[in-house]
Amino acid sequence: MTGIVGVVTVSSIAGVATGLGALPVFVRHRVTHRVYDAALGLAAGLMVAASVFGLIVPGMEEGTLSAVMVGLLLGGGALLAGNYAIPHLHAQYRAWLPEGGATGGDAAVMASDGTGGPDRERSEFADPAGSTDSVGAAESADAAAEREGILRKALLIGGAITLHNAPEGLAIGVAFASGLEEVALVLAVVIGLQNVPDGFAFAVPMAETGMSNLRVIWYTTLSGVVPQVVASVFGFLLVGLAAGLFPVASGFAAGAMLAVVFRELIPSSHGHGHADAATGAFLVGFVLLVVVDAVVVV
Repeated sequence: MTGIVGVVTVSSIAGVATGLGALPVFVRHRVTHRVYDAALGLAAGLMVAASVFGLIVPGMEEGTLSAVMVGLLLGGGALLAGNYAIPHLHAQYRAWLPEGGATGGDAAVMASDGTGGPDRERSEFADPAGSTDSVGAAESADAAAEREGILRKALLIGGAITLHNAPEGLAIGVAFASGLEEVALVLAVVIGLQNVPDGFAFAVPMAETGMSNLRVIWYTTLSGVVPQVVASVFGFLLVGLAAGLFPVASGFAAGAMLAVVFRELIPSSHGHGHADAATGAFLVGFVLLVVVDAVVVV
């Protein structure tokens, strides 16, 4: 059976793929809504197929249907609860929507041009006859406020990425702990493939907050690696401590992944008039998972 080091290594490699999806930030002005929506559709197709063939079916083979279904409902409910508990922003249809404590102001700032908004305008026009010290202090305060705003926006986006990646890492750890190395490797390959468009989907709007391209890539990579490694280790240790927990745990991971697809990925991919492209990419992603699953298992 694969040990904890193997679990960390495999989940880390899958998480690093998130950073690859951030590379288009270097050419983001040439990224169209069609490509963006298709990337979301591809990710959704991969996640649905992985949930069914990589988690639900193996879970039913190892345990009972009722155990898997209970886990699935618990996982979906946990993801929805996380949407309300963890402050974050996610793109849906034509706008950024706040969740879990994020404010409407946060969403409005994400839709702005990132130049600092009304506060900067006031600093430019206030007290034109004032002293140099006053102007310098105003500029420093404005710069500090802008940096704080950028950091908050990055954290809010990171919250959404964490919600996406934690169930995937959990799935890898659960499969390894249950001795299903082939299933775990299939999941890792699929999650890695899915992480590329997932990283792209969030890196492009993150770049609009004013961060440098290299920092966007770095943070996007960390957002994939950290939650997936932590969740995979948790899943591995949990199943290792409680024998026979795989059916419920696999259902839980599958339910959380399916909730991500229907709560965020599919709605976000259908708001720019390219629903057909997103649907076609969904089917391609689903078929790709089936092919990868067949090749790896054989």
